[in-house]
Amino acid sequence: VTLGSGSLAVIGGTVGVITAMCFFTGTEVGLQGYAALNQIGTAALSGFVSAYFNTREIAPLVAGIALAATVGCGFTAQLGAMRISEEVDALEVMAIPSLPFLVTTRIIAGLIAIVPLYIVGLLSSYFATRLTITQFYGQSAGTYDHYFNLFLPPGDVLWSFGKVLVFSVTVILIHCYHGYNASGGPAGVGVAVGRAVRTSIVAINVIDLFLSMAIWGTTTTVRLAG
Repeated sequence: VTLGSGSLAVIGGTVGVITAMCFFTGTEVGLQGYAALNQIGTAALSGFVSAYFNTREIAPLVAGIALAATVGCGFTAQLGAMRISEEVDALEVMAIPSLPFLVTTRIIAGLIAIVPLYIVGLLSSYFATRLTITQFYGQSAGTYDHYFNLFLPPGDVLWSFGKVLVFSVTVILIHCYHGYNASGGPAGVGVAVGRAVRTSIVAINVIDLFLSMAIWGTTTTVRLAG
């Protein structure tokens, strides 16, 4: 997971990308959510927008895409370089199963790494939305926090982490597959990285649709009235 150079948790690496992406999408949630609710006189419920949309959809999707763009690309490039330089074949010659040795270890490492990364990203999106609504629009922090806590069931947070773990496995499998099967020299590695990114981004969105339907369906864990 270190991609061979330093730690994963470095500014400009996966932590920096996830934090920045979640922060700016959280800002957009705050801007659009407050403006929409204010049109119908319910701007006080802006905390609900952050608790609901950031937790269920925005933060998990952004984290999955950021993982694909950073760690996933690194895995594809690593395995692709090993394939074209015949390092994978060398492992087989030494009677070391290449798939468990190269892929399984990366999946386990990804599952371990994504949890703290996602915590940082989710908190970043919460902070950005709160900052936008309380500082830019001037809503009372007490009002925002009240409705945010009211509409944030612990179950939604747990399901949010579950979705990110599924996204993590999906991204790593797709990128490792394309890297492991890369061919055509250095140019082939670049082609494999491009295919892996496109495939993983589409897969994340499709899986997110089915997970959301399976977890919440047509019902909801929050009630605005009644």
